[in-house]
Amino acid sequence: MNTFLSLACKAQSLLNKTRAADFLAPLALRLYLVPIFWMAGTKKLANMDSTIDWFGNADWGLGLPFPELLAWAATLTEAVGAVALLIGLGVRWISIPLMVTMVIAATTVHLKNGWLAIAEGSGFFASERTMGAIDRLDRAKDILREHGNYSWLTENGHFVVLNNGIEFAATYFIMLLVLFFYGPGKASLDYFIEKRYGRCA
Repeated sequence: MNTFLSLACKAQSLLNKTRAADFLAPLALRLYLVPIFWMAGTKKLANMDSTIDWFGNADWGLGLPFPELLAWAATLTEAVGAVALLIGLGVRWISIPLMVTMVIAATTVHLKNGWLAIAEGSGFFASERTMGAIDRLDRAKDILREHGNYSWLTENGHFVVLNNGIEFAATYFIMLLVLFFYGPGKASLDYFIEKRYGRCA
């Protein structure tokens, strides 16, 4: 028993040495999220009139109140948030509005489509909607095999149906939640500022 405990302690001690590189985890989260929010923000920014219309229109858009204010808030949060995540400045602070943005996106855009981002015909999260999408996808593939060069069309990847569920928004929210509680890690301006000037009480 003592031998087993000794080996377990040595293994745990060896595992604990990896904490020297624990900055890699929050850095990876930040760098993963940067292009997502940068593309989302700059795409909206490139055509703000359409973005505002989409936020406000109840027929084909989100039907949100104060569409101009909310469109600008979401757009700037995403674009500025991407830069903040990249350099690791104010990461815990910017995580808050980014999480709010993800909650709003999940509830106003994605929730009606269920969980899955990509439609699946079976599994725990499959729904009548996604199963119907797979039936249509199979039919589309049959048409392409019959009338197109299917090998060439699928050479760089398979055809899928975008279900546009909450999966991605929820995943980004969880990643931001981790950054909010644990911070940006040592590879960040936040860390160097805190080290230079001390932590606020």
